[in-house]
Amino acid sequence: MDCLGSLLGLVPCLCAHAAEHSVYICDLEENLGVLKNAMVELKNVSEDVKRRVELEEQQHMRRRSVVDGWLHRVEEMENEVTEILQKGDEEIQKKCLGCCPRKCCFAYELGKIVIKKISDVTDQKNKGHFEAVSDRIPPYPVDALPMENTVGLDFMYQRVCSYLQDEQMEIIGLYGMGGVGKTTLLKKINNYFLTTDHNFEVVIWVVVSKSASIEKVQEVIRSKLQIPDETWQSRSSKDDKAMEIWKVLKTKKFVLLLDDIWERLDLIQVGVSLQDNQNKSKIIFTTRSEDLCHQMKAQKRIRVECLAPDEALALFQEEVGEEALNSHPDVRKLAKVVAEECKGLPLALITIGRALASAKTLARWEQAIKELRNFPAKISGMEDELFHRLKFSYDSLQGDTIKSCFLYCSIFLEDCEISINKLVELWIAEGFLAEAGDIYEARVLGHKLIQDLKLACLLEPVETQEYCVKMHDVIRDMALWISSEFGKEKNKVLVYDHAGLFEAQEVARWKEAQRLSLWNTSFEEIKEIDKTPIQCPNLQTFLIRKCKDLHEFPTGFFLFMPAIRVLDLSGASSITELPVEIYNLVTLEYLKLSHTKISNLSGELKNLRQLRCLLLDNMYSLRKIPLQVISNLPLLQWFSQWFSAFAGDNVLFDGGSALLEELQSLEHMSDISINLYSDHSINILKNSHKLQRCIRRLCLNACKDLTSLKLSPLSLRRMKHLESLFVKNCLQLEVVEIKVGKERSLQGWFQSLHEVCIWRCPKLLNLTWLMYAESLEYLNVQNCESMEELVSSDDEFEENLGLFSRLTSLFLINLPRLQSIYSHSLLLPSMETISVIDCMMLRRLPFYPNNTAADRLKKITGNQSWWDGLLWEDETTRHTFSKYFSRWQ
Repeated sequence: MDCLGSLLGLVPCLCAHAAEHSVYICDLEENLGVLKNAMVELKNVSEDVKRRVELEEQQHMRRRSVVDGWLHRVEEMENEVTEILQKGDEEIQKKCLGCCPRKCCFAYELGKIVIKKISDVTDQKNKGHFEAVSDRIPPYPVDALPMENTVGLDFMYQRVCSYLQDEQMEIIGLYGMGGVGKTTLLKKINNYFLTTDHNFEVVIWVVVSKSASIEKVQEVIRSKLQIPDETWQSRSSKDDKAMEIWKVLKTKKFVLLLDDIWERLDLIQVGVSLQDNQNKSKIIFTTRSEDLCHQMKAQKRIRVECLAPDEALALFQEEVGEEALNSHPDVRKLAKVVAEECKGLPLALITIGRALASAKTLARWEQAIKELRNFPAKISGMEDELFHRLKFSYDSLQGDTIKSCFLYCSIFLEDCEISINKLVELWIAEGFLAEAGDIYEARVLGHKLIQDLKLACLLEPVETQEYCVKMHDVIRDMALWISSEFGKEKNKVLVYDHAGLFEAQEVARWKEAQRLSLWNTSFEEIKEIDKTPIQCPNLQTFLIRKCKDLHEFPTGFFLFMPAIRVLDLSGASSITELPVEIYNLVTLEYLKLSHTKISNLSGELKNLRQLRCLLLDNMYSLRKIPLQVISNLPLLQWFSQWFSAFAGDNVLFDGGSALLEELQSLEHMSDISINLYSDHSINILKNSHKLQRCIRRLCLNACKDLTSLKLSPLSLRRMKHLESLFVKNCLQLEVVEIKVGKERSLQGWFQSLHEVCIWRCPKLLNLTWLMYAESLEYLNVQNCESMEELVSSDDEFEENLGLFSRLTSLFLINLPRLQSIYSHSLLLPSMETISVIDCMMLRRLPFYPNNTAADRLKKITGNQSWWDGLLWEDETTRHTFSKYFSRWQ
């Protein structure tokens, strides 16, 4: 009985326990719903976190590990919940009666899991409210710099490296004559930190150059320190920016490398201070002046010496090359003599060595030695010694034309990246290339001369700008020295950058100037200019560049320039009126007003009867050029009105017809860039053999009545100088057709056309005529909604592998019906850039199976969905080109 009583006592406990656990089974369906909702909430939080992470990663931030782990756990949890919900649904479907599943034990265990997972999901959601999801990526401590030959620098390099280990050595100055290898040594020091264990947090490289600009140095440093744009832009003054730099640098152990300092640089104003240098940071700089080392408070001053004779000979022979050295048994002896004449100066050895790389006769080498010995073997002044040596390269240039062109480059700023086209344009304006038959041959000659100057190492290529060159500052100084009659006429060529306040004494120098260029300068602070107008009796060339803060010239500024021939105001982009005195500069031959905001040109422009070149490009405010002005410039050869506005009752009215007729009347006209706005003006061009021979750049814009454009082979041959063709906003244009007839040859058609842009021509069907443009390099087609084929197939030109053989850039944007670029595969050997945006029906790119297009290709940009849907000849081709693709937006 006692036993029975005990058993009966357990019954209530068992019932309570069973009731508690029966909830897992009875509430299973409800709990599954709770779990599902909890997972949706977690997923929403996860998506918010992802968006924050993606946005900040685009801003060069790196997601935090805890955030990354949380996101991965959400993905795992989502998979787990999906599996649980699936099993729960199956279990619910298997219920036989009421709330009692067939397999109670399984339902019980599943119910427990659901309850536990609800708690886990809720906890995970609560953990997802991050204050910060990413951290700024620290900059790489040091950027690798390309190195020149380091012959003879090892000893000085080891000395500097030893001082880097000395904690008491804070500032080191490297000084020596121009071209001696200071920059090369500093680059070698910079790269030292790439391969050596060190405890510096950041190495900063800054090229200071002759015009020491605090802002320029600050900008380079802040970029390396990755000070955010919003923070930097909120600091309006130099002092505020200096404070921002100092706040970052004071927490770091850094090395600051300053190259090519010409005057004392106030490091405190920059934001760099080594006072209480607890971090043991270093500053190393290069300069030509030992005195400047003292001014910069260098604790160690190291003179960078010229090379020893054996090192100099090794460097020189390396530049000359084996072919020239082996051309005669005695050449090596003569090469040693030439190397000795260079006095171990690396830049002279390199420059002269390359100039003699083609010297393969004893007479040429003996002449070189004779020319070098015509100057003193030892000159007291650093500048003179360098210039006299480097002048050999200048004297080696063949002819006065290339010499004049070389010296002219010194009118540009130090370290300036000079546009090749603009440089050649100025050479033409100056008359340097007059030996060429016409303006087009002059351009060809100009480009050849630039190549010759690059080969002679007197001009250098710009790695990031294919169409630019630059002049080494030492070479530029030498060119200025020569231009100034070897220092005797120092004011003959004047170049100003950020000139600021012009004192009367400084302005007085302009009386002697023949060429003058102003950069980043305004005239607001020229003293007493109205009382005493500037006298420039000898000035022939005046260039204004990058003077966006110049809104007007002082009254009478151009009044006394009786000899001026070349006037370029394109850098004064803010001026709205042309000074009236300019209309009386009767000697003017070249006038460039491009990029200015000038709205009206006076009828007095006809006074400039010597004018050969009138350039009015990108003058979007231009509204008026009076009738019968252009036609009264009898010597005008070159007229350019590229992308400028039109309006009013004047020569710019009537879609360009009046302007064309005036240009046609000019006897010497040979180079025209123009915008046409009407069908009538196009017909004038089509019917004028002279205009066709003169057209170099042509833009057809908003020709509302133009439905078709038909050209004959003879017209195309006459338009042999056409380089750029733009067709924009021609809303009715359907067809561009070349009436070939029996003549199918491509030769002589569009022989110069290298740039084509077709924008907003919604009815245009194709550009099949491009198969005749064998020189095409750049093609941009946008917003042509009806276009289905770029180039249609033609029986005569099937398998035309040469189509687009020179094309480097292809842009296809918003062509919703485009299905084909060309029906056959193309070699595309010159292609570098392809952009296909919103052309979703284009399913193939016409790459030839042997992948020749990949040889020079750099980038393919497009919609991700478009790229994913492309069809390929084979998997190998797809794989080859996939590495070049980057998603647009």
